[in-house]
Amino acid sequence: MGKSGFPVVEALEVSAYTVPTDAPEADGTLSWDSTTVVIAEARSETATGTGWTYAPAAAGALAEALLAPAVLGRGALDVPGANEAMCRAVRNAGRPGVASCAVSAVDLALWDLKARLLELPLVRLLGAAREDVPVYGSGGFTTYGDSRLAAQLDHWAHGQGIGRVKIKVGESWGSAAGRDLERVRQAREVIGPGTELYVDANGAYSRKQAVRLGRAFAEHGVTWFEEPVSSDDLAGLRLVRDHVPCDVAAGEYGYDLPYFDRMLTADAVDCLQIDVTRCGGITQWLRAAAAAEAHGLEVSAHCAPQAHAHLAACVPNLRHIEWFHDHVRLESLFFDGVLTPSGGVLHPAVGGAAGHGLSLRSGEIREYRTAIGSGR
Repeated sequence: MGKSGFPVVEALEVSAYTVPTDAPEADGTLSWDSTTVVIAEARSETATGTGWTYAPAAAGALAEALLAPAVLGRGALDVPGANEAMCRAVRNAGRPGVASCAVSAVDLALWDLKARLLELPLVRLLGAAREDVPVYGSGGFTTYGDSRLAAQLDHWAHGQGIGRVKIKVGESWGSAAGRDLERVRQAREVIGPGTELYVDANGAYSRKQAVRLGRAFAEHGVTWFEEPVSSDDLAGLRLVRDHVPCDVAAGEYGYDLPYFDRMLTADAVDCLQIDVTRCGGITQWLRAAAAAEAHGLEVSAHCAPQAHAHLAACVPNLRHIEWFHDHVRLESLFFDGVLTPSGGVLHPAVGGAAGHGLSLRSGEIREYRTAIGSGR
């Protein structure tokens, strides 16, 4: 308890874990065989708040060195002030990238801590705009063979009743367009006509290649074309948006508000993606969503579905959350209390547990722990 009589942040602990994928994975521009999660735990009195980011373990070292001094001793209820202090603390380290991921993990932990101190579900603390949150199944990696792709899509569409699914395209920097088209055709065949089909090129295509393929994808009912060109190519995104019937989406690499402002001002997307584990946490995610609303756009929560569930229910212009295969698997491994989709939606308010309702399985995940500050 601080001098003002209100609780203060008394401790901040950071840990990192690296978990192998369950199969080789790749998208249009990157391949990987493991995922690293950095976890922040903020404590005040008898409550602990937990946040996390998917980033190199070096983000944990940065949090310990630069962010802990910025938040320890601050009022535990005043999260926006702590967020501002953290953003100032990483000025010379470089805000976008790893530093912003570290800020995001700590900000998430602080909001969870505040909700637990007040004994409120996070969705009630922030204020709900909806009671349920749609999700879309996401995976379909370019390394998957036909049978694995079909099984994953069938599980989402018919096993879990998720009405929208996404696969990766742009294999090998756009050099396998024929296979991309065949996989889209296969995906449509598996899910049937009643399920929405999305594709994600991860910036693999050139501008005119993206236009040509976007039109071909649309013939198979594709309604969402994510990062058809590099998300840094705002003029290219706008070009594709203007010439294909699919909605163009991007924004997952937004680490600060100016990034989102540039993308919105350029009219580059039909739906803005925002990642709470990258953009600066809940504090900044809400601001980015408000900026999108001012431009008449909906937002989509990128990956980390359990981190987004409560938050996403609190904005009126939400389209959906990405039910990303890797993060669904990891969050189910790391936490008790995870939400599961019913009829393609999550219900974050059900149960009434304080905070985001998750508790860390410290013992079960010990084998995956890695050194803070390593490059993984």
